[in-house]
Amino acid sequence: MLKKIDHIGIAVVDLDQGLALFRDVLGLTYLGTEIVEEMKVKVGILKIGEVRIELLEATSEDSPIARFLADGGRGVHHLAFVADDVNRALNACEAQGIRAVDKQVRPGADGATVAFLHPKSTQGVLIELTDGGDS
Repeated sequence: MLKKIDHIGIAVVDLDQGLALFRDVLGLTYLGTEIVEEMKVKVGILKIGEVRIELLEATSEDSPIARFLADGGRGVHHLAFVADDVNRALNACEAQGIRAVDKQVRPGADGATVAFLHPKSTQGVLIELTDGGDS
């Protein structure tokens, strides 16, 4: 059902400061920045090897990232796995009793189709299922 790790999402208060660390200091390849309106987030996309790192800055006080940061979160926000079929993977997880954040797939960064699984039923880790988008 799952093929590989697609990306690691990291919540940041300031995207420019995050890019200064990951791109300028650590030398990760910068692929660009985009805003995902539906998720109320600005995403800085970097790559190292086969894995992307997405730096996530809230664009609204009611975004999931803003709530995560307000609850004391900072740093790793979610782990994303490429699935052969996001809908099928989401349904299979729900059939096994895994609580979904999303009842249906939605658009994500980099042209991806995504769905999230709730951390309360995934050992405390927010898991994103994705088709990998344009990468």
